[in-house]
Amino acid sequence: MSDIIRLEPNPSNKCFGCGGDNPGGMKLTFEQDNVNRKIVGRFTLGERYQGGGGFAHGGIIAMLLDEAMGKVCRFRDVLAVTAELTVEYLKPVSVEKEIMVESHEAEQKGRNLFLVGEIRNTAGEILAKGRGRFVVIGQK
Repeated sequence: MSDIIRLEPNPSNKCFGCGGDNPGGMKLTFEQDNVNRKIVGRFTLGERYQGGGGFAHGGIIAMLLDEAMGKVCRFRDVLAVTAELTVEYLKPVSVEKEIMVESHEAEQKGRNLFLVGEIRNTAGEILAKGRGRFVVIGQK
């Protein structure tokens, strides 16, 4: 297995975040870092996803964190759904500048995977943090 795998939008997936078969979706691409067991995405959102004042809508920020954390389940080769998601909005996220979303597993308890994610700007400042509890519903 390669150290880094590029996760392109699946052409048959209708997911708003990462699916390739959703005309209104974001079609996000991530990288799966198998050495460090983390998921990384780099994006410039664009004005379509803004709330007010040229900043990303809070729901889009939550979706980016949820999407990145959900991809962490690939390391365990399981299907899991979001059961809880907490977002800490620290600084405004520009829709015109590149951001990085990164996520990894914090711990596992039974069927529960506890995952964390961060959104940073190119200077490395943390703009938002997320914590999620994902429940395993099956094997891939």
